Amino acid sequence: MAKSKIMIDNKRTRVTRWSFEPGDETGIHIHEYDYVVVPMEDGELKIVDNDGNVSISVLKNGISYFREKGVHHNVINNNDFPYSFVEIEFK
Repeated sequence: MAKSKIMIDNKRTRVTRWSFEPGDETGIHIHEYDYVVVPMEDGELKIVDNDGNVSISVLKNGISYFREKGVHHNVINNNDFPYSFVEIEFK
């Protein structure tokens, strides 16, 4: 299972560092806030949505992306090495 470490949590923002060993996953979850992901390495994440659809996200170190609340998915490390990203949620 992926490990999370909350770095900041206040009334406006939550910042979490997610760390994955190869094959680790977050488990299916729904995002309750808009969020930004900041990859800490180049790599791939396998995304499985609530309907079972699978996609591969190719991420580059430091190249962020934004998603709106309501995303319902499981995130899996698709690399043969540890992977991490920082997630910034806007409450």
